[in-house]
Amino acid sequence: MSSSNDSFHVFDTTLRDGAQREGINLTVADKLTIARHLDDFGVGFIEGGWPGANPRDTEFFARAQREIDFKHAQLVAFGATRRANSKAADDPQVNALLDSGAPVITLVAKSHDRHVELALRTTLDENLEMVRDTVSYLVSKNRRVFVDCEHFFDGYKANPEYAKSVVRTASEAGADVVILCDTNGGMLPAQVTAIVSTVLADTGARLGMHAQDDTGCAVANTLAAVDAGATHVQCTANGYGERVGNANLFPVVAALELKYGKTVIPPGALAEMTRISHAIAEVVNLTPSTHQPYVGVSAFAHKAGLHASAIKVDPDLYQHTDPALVGNHMRMLVSDMAGRASIELKAKELGVELGGDRELVGRVVAGVKERELKGYTYEAADASFELLLRKEVEGRALSYFRIESWRAIVEDRPDGTHANEATVKLWAKGERIVATAEGNGPVNALDRALRVGLERIYPELAQLELTDYKVRILEGKHGSDSTTRVLITTSDGRGEWSTVGVAENVIAASWQSLEDAYTYGLLRAGVEPAE
Repeated sequence: MSSSNDSFHVFDTTLRDGAQREGINLTVADKLTIARHLDDFGVGFIEGGWPGANPRDTEFFARAQREIDFKHAQLVAFGATRRANSKAADDPQVNALLDSGAPVITLVAKSHDRHVELALRTTLDENLEMVRDTVSYLVSKNRRVFVDCEHFFDGYKANPEYAKSVVRTASEAGADVVILCDTNGGMLPAQVTAIVSTVLADTGARLGMHAQDDTGCAVANTLAAVDAGATHVQCTANGYGERVGNANLFPVVAALELKYGKTVIPPGALAEMTRISHAIAEVVNLTPSTHQPYVGVSAFAHKAGLHASAIKVDPDLYQHTDPALVGNHMRMLVSDMAGRASIELKAKELGVELGGDRELVGRVVAGVKERELKGYTYEAADASFELLLRKEVEGRALSYFRIESWRAIVEDRPDGTHANEATVKLWAKGERIVATAEGNGPVNALDRALRVGLERIYPELAQLELTDYKVRILEGKHGSDSTTRVLITTSDGRGEWSTVGVAENVIAASWQSLEDAYTYGLLRAGVEPAE
């Protein structure tokens, strides 16, 4: 790592601290995949876990050094200072850190006096000796050492002089960076700035920041530490971590690059941020947060007509940065709040030419508001909106097939099982088709029957797959008579689209959404309408 990059550290701990999030259980293969993504993003350090503490982390370090050619990051092993009243050279877990082969080691050390006495059950002086001995031993073995001062801020409030003595001891023993950890996540930005400034002035150590998000301030606290002089930030991808999580790597890096003007990752890497965020979410099997800053699909989505009017003049009027800089894009949401500008911008986004026809735009605005009053929603169903828009532009609905009738039957059998069968009668390219299929539910049966009926004529439909299905009961007089809205997401292997249906019962609403999904799929495949 060059000296210029070493002036500021972006340190990722997704594979260690982030993996402590409830619901995340990473295999070694998962960890290797995430490490590659993080290296592509250009972080300086990747903390891979605690070798020696469990077989999975030990295997990860062995395989990572064989299987990954790190281009930007250095691999970091995590562990603790030696046990009380012993020697670091004789401590098995300390030597396991060396055996990992990692060039950098992070040691966690107690900096809160009560934790030393109650958790470690040793004296304050012995704790300092544990820090000094372990750091100096690892440095003597040509390892770069960082020290995480656990519970530092709470410890500082309780006994500031002792907390600072831990920092000073670690630095004097050879630690390159001493990280101040808000382990309980209870700090606020102004407090972080004041404490980091004081510790920096009183110890002269190079400082880093590790923030948990229990007050919702982890990103702000991390940046507050940078304001106070910290030159090392510890984060996790998408903010994964114990309890409510850690400082989120992506908004921290984006803020440093775009707001602070610091170069902390390689040129061009920031534009990959949205892709990498979503890729890591896929690996851990968690749905990407739609409202995450910078990288969420809603981060640059605009709904109100007033906003759209301004954005039409200049997107920067309602956006704090260009979404392309972080690999995202602006989206216009169509709803009953839509005005002319919203429709015009959305049509442009979808590639539908309106030709400056004010009467046409007015009809679309009125149509959207009327349909949303009935329960439709288009902000989450771009495909259905595009079909509606094209109907107004072309004067008729896009048609690849015409439905004569459909029915779905659910049979309750004596053994307690259910049979679901659907029949669809339709016309396509002048041919009448009757198709029947069974499914694991009435909607699945209808989907299969429609597919059976149309795939011979439109083989492009074989690529389609329903990937999500959502039902919402809208306000009504009482439950069974309420209006039902169904949103279906469909994929062709290259992308996804969503469609909406609204009716008094869930099957009819589902059928509407299915019709739109198949119609849009054929449009997307470049098939010419049949009728």
